Amino acid sequence: MNLLKQISKPAGNINFYSIDSSPETLCTEIVQPAESISLHPPVHQKPFSNDDFGHYLAGLIEADGYFGIAKTVSIYFHSFDIGLAYYLRERLGVGYVSRIKDKEAFEFTIYSNTGVKKILSLVYNKIRCEKKFTQIINNIVNTDGFVDIRQGLPFARNVSNDFNNSWLAGFADADASFQIKLVRRTETKQEARLNFQVNQKTAPLLELIKGQFGGHIGHRKTQDTYYYGTTSFVRARKVIEYFDKFHLQSNKYTNYLKWRHAYLIIQDRRHLTPAG
Repeated sequence: MNLLKQISKPAGNINFYSIDSSPETLCTEIVQPAESISLHPPVHQKPFSNDDFGHYLAGLIEADGYFGIAKTVSIYFHSFDIGLAYYLRERLGVGYVSRIKDKEAFEFTIYSNTGVKKILSLVYNKIRCEKKFTQIINNIVNTDGFVDIRQGLPFARNVSNDFNNSWLAGFADADASFQIKLVRRTETKQEARLNFQVNQKTAPLLELIKGQFGGHIGHRKTQDTYYYGTTSFVRARKVIEYFDKFHLQSNKYTNYLKWRHAYLIIQDRRHLTPAG
């Protein structure tokens, strides 16, 4: 995605709108699970271990960051998420946060070789995107000042389907949205749908997410971009089970809680009442 264009969009409110149709159904396919989603979400936590923080950081960089030719690491944030940028600086103990001119956005950048090496140690063998992996090798590992990295354990791209970590939480903090859709079936009947959507310039990482939750991948011809989405109630449960375990750290966490609450309303069929 165009990083600056993407993060300049407002991100403070959950997407809530009406449509006339959708490729997936929701209310008509509800199957009451053996164990319902808990009314109360787990207490919010930061990634605890360095390993899980590394997965989160890898996902965040792959969505809205890059490894630059000047041997730097940069991550972009909407102004709503300035707190997350400062959290990264505090946890890493390195880096600078600066406002991007004429944008409602900030850039967190690490310039020092010591700081870049710290990032590489955290995301070691956790990067999934081929483009970002190539940036690591060409722009950093194969440059002067990183001989010790080259002589150490070789870097490898993560090609596994293992999502039992915070990688997707980091990726979603940058590129995902939680949407509530109202679909008008007739003049008097509306259907509620929960859509989890992720946007990308290319499709490979979206295929991995589809493999985790199911759903579909679409292509916007006018923008030449791809999106993953699912409005399935059954798949929404899988999304909740993941994000209840691996927490979002950006402003999207508040949106997720609203989306999760909407799921509970539908789970109890309260959406069929006027109040619901």
